Amino acid sequence: MGVALQQSATVIGLGSMGWGAAVSLLRAGFRVSGVDIRPDVLARFEGEGGQAFARAKDVPPSDVVFVFVVNSDQAKQVLFGEDGAVATAKPGTVFLLCVTMAPSVTVEIAERLLAAHMQVIDAPVSGGHLKALSGEITVMGSGPSAAFDAAHAALDAVSAKVFRLGEEIGLGSKVKMINQLLAGVHIAAAAEALTLAAKAGLDLQTVFDVIRVSAGSSWMFENRGPHIVEGDYTPRSAVNIFVKDLGIVTDEAKREGGETPLSAAALALFKEASAAGFGLEDDAAVAKILAQKSGLVLPGME
Repeated sequence: MGVALQQSATVIGLGSMGWGAAVSLLRAGFRVSGVDIRPDVLARFEGEGGQAFARAKDVPPSDVVFVFVVNSDQAKQVLFGEDGAVATAKPGTVFLLCVTMAPSVTVEIAERLLAAHMQVIDAPVSGGHLKALSGEITVMGSGPSAAFDAAHAALDAVSAKVFRLGEEIGLGSKVKMINQLLAGVHIAAAAEALTLAAKAGLDLQTVFDVIRVSAGSSWMFENRGPHIVEGDYTPRSAVNIFVKDLGIVTDEAKREGGETPLSAAALALFKEASAAGFGLEDDAAVAKILAQKSGLVLPGME
């Protein structure tokens, strides 16, 4: 029996990234408990071979707990709320905070976990839902070496690369913030480029095929461009996620005295898309706002 087969893991939040992490852990031989508020998701997870729970406090003790909820308020609730995980966790459990949060809030949550005699890794992730499904996400981790050692097998199960950025909690969240700055700006830039291409009378598929192998490309252009070309705004990552994440970028920049004009412009676009009713659509739906202002009808807008 391998190490993974002897360990148990809990994943709180079975969204696109949490689901991928949970099934990757199952595939690696972990006993996995999944926590989510959606009955259909819990039923599907049981079908995959996991144990499903609507409340974190009902989960049997686990060696590691991944937290994959949407924001810091939800993280505090699932950890410390009435139905939270901490009250019933065994001392020494490793909590991996995979939520994109302001670094200052990550530190606050970590301090509460440490006071409850838990171990903590600041562990935001990147890679998208397909990488999560294949167990190949990137982890931007910081925290004590002992916590990393205890969570080693679990991290191997869900990730292709784990960056150990230091022992200071908050470093992981700071690096993730920089990643989200670039991701949000690149999505907005991809939407602007393809919208302008359409306005200029160019064929969107042709433009995408050319740019994706040219100097102007980016990972986000290659990933989100097809959503705009095909008019498929099924949410893989929603507009509202970048309202949150770019809000973290601009707020933390103000706190640090940094200048982020491109982030501010992209944030304004995501906020406008959210206010127009596109908040739960794929984040590439920011293209719809630019199309409307340009007098265009893109695919998927008919």
